[in-house]
Amino acid sequence: MDDKDKNAALTRTGQSAAVDAFLKEVGGLAPVNASGRGRLVFALDATMSRQPTWDLAQSIQGEMFAATAAQGGLDVQLVYFRGLSECRASSFVSGGQGLGALMSKIGCQAGKTQIGKALRHVRDETRARPVGALIFIGDAMEESIDDLAAVAGELGLLGVKAFMFQEGSNPAVEAAFREIARLTGGAYAAFDVSAPRRLAELLKAAAAYAAGGRLALEKRAEQGEAGARLLLSQI
Repeated sequence: MDDKDKNAALTRTGQSAAVDAFLKEVGGLAPVNASGRGRLVFALDATMSRQPTWDLAQSIQGEMFAATAAQGGLDVQLVYFRGLSECRASSFVSGGQGLGALMSKIGCQAGKTQIGKALRHVRDETRARPVGALIFIGDAMEESIDDLAAVAGELGLLGVKAFMFQEGSNPAVEAAFREIARLTGGAYAAFDVSAPRRLAELLKAAAAYAAGGRLALEKRAEQGEAGARLLLSQI
């Protein structure tokens, strides 16, 4: 290994250690109140093409917590994947400030999708303690749809609805995301980063479901929220 490669390896090691330390810090600073609160896994594709959407999600994620205050609040776990094999999960955090701070420390890196790892993590997390819903945001799918469908079916049996939000209009990605949503009893929607309010509405609606179930989603739909109406029409 030449000096350039050694320096790159050391840089990657340092970045990984920094992320590990910050995940531990967030877990310590944001303890979860387990009583009467919804639990949501917020999963994002953090491969290189995702940086604009990552920044957008970071800027609006706090609205999920505000939208669920009436249902007793929300605890959210961030799951992301990037690079060739990195897939990580944070502790559950109980406020937008903690989640936003965590997201600000993570940069997107080139790599392939690892949706299967994210789904299996949610399955295992739910077996330990129920999770109300999964939100996944991405624009690509480079895995076996049969493998993803098998895990999605397990999530459906566990009662975890997946809300699959696609950036762009790739038809193969849409088909995969719709199938995952269908098998879990969840919902699919597409968005464009040039229209950030649509994603914000979708996040609030999915979070409301995680915290308060179908009744909370119905209430938001009755109030005229387009995102809630779209999700409710599918679940």
